[in-house]
Amino acid sequence: MIRSLAAAAFFAVVAFALAPALAAESAHKLAIHVDESDPAIMNMALNNAANVRAYYDEKGEDVTIEIVAYGPGLKMYTADSPVADRISAMSLEDENLSFSACGNTLAGMEKKKGGKVALLDEATIVPSGVVRLMELQEDGYSYVRP
Repeated sequence: MIRSLAAAAFFAVVAFALAPALAAESAHKLAIHVDESDPAIMNMALNNAANVRAYYDEKGEDVTIEIVAYGPGLKMYTADSPVADRISAMSLEDENLSFSACGNTLAGMEKKKGGKVALLDEATIVPSGVVRLMELQEDGYSYVRP
């Protein structure tokens, strides 16, 4: 009986110690890909993010969402973006929502323009949008392209 209690206590301690790691591993992760300058696509991506957030909030579960824009989709993060106000509001409401801007695309836009292209403050420049999507998927993110 003492062995059984000791074994039960040991497994309880192990389970308690591993719980944070298991909980972190079970968090949901979503990568949303935007490569079109169409405002409807941009809004759909933001709607997808908001709907996923609401779904998991209702279940009491965590979700991390990253929207990656490159090519013509980088328009989503430029200063004159048609969805700038939504991005600003959503970033204030959701600390687990991030916006990645392709550095390759930005460099091409700046070369074509002959000067700097202003991005929204919420956008974080990554070296390559495609590589970022690959890395996210390798890290267990689910992939959605609206």
